[in-house]
Amino acid sequence: MANKPVLYGFDGSTYVRTVRMVLVDKNIDYDQIPVHVLKGEPREPEHLARHPFGKVPVMDIDGVRIRETDAICRYLDDTRPGPSPVPHTAKDRARMTEIMNLTESYGYNALLGAAGYHLFPDFLGNPDESVRDACVRDGETFLKLLMEIKASSRWLAGDAPTLADYYLAPILFYVAMTPEADHLIGVDGVSDWWGAMQQVKSYKATEPDLG
Repeated sequence: MANKPVLYGFDGSTYVRTVRMVLVDKNIDYDQIPVHVLKGEPREPEHLARHPFGKVPVMDIDGVRIRETDAICRYLDDTRPGPSPVPHTAKDRARMTEIMNLTESYGYNALLGAAGYHLFPDFLGNPDESVRDACVRDGETFLKLLMEIKASSRWLAGDAPTLADYYLAPILFYVAMTPEADHLIGVDGVSDWWGAMQQVKSYKATEPDLG
């Protein structure tokens, strides 16, 4: 494996973007090998050798191979200097982890299902309006729960952006492009958080080129 970290995954992946945001915050120099999800590249033999379930991101770093976003981000935080995306208090760490798990279990499929109906229907198997409507309802429930967990904090899990914010923001990037944006980002509390997220350096620096 190369001395410089190598990230496998294309910029349009929300989870790849989460890792890239941490790499920006930590000022880590790395190489990236695109593995395009919408083109089916994660299911090709070359990538299946890296991740037998055909997922991105994967990172080669320090002589080891790490799969899955959370594991990669926490390794980067444990081994590299710079701002930490993990809160200092036990309560905020629990909130962050709760939101990350909720995102992976419920929020990702709901919000990307709602956005994907408009942006990449072929990839989703051309879902009908009933599927979209169910995704919108689940997405609304998910965002309301996140705002309940956030409570009066400035960010989702404390007074600074954490991995919880870095999980959600790349997903809302796609939602914001669709007719569902007003409804979903209009959930009480989400709009203010979303406006602040637009100003975060690592979020701005990792916007994917979808052209």
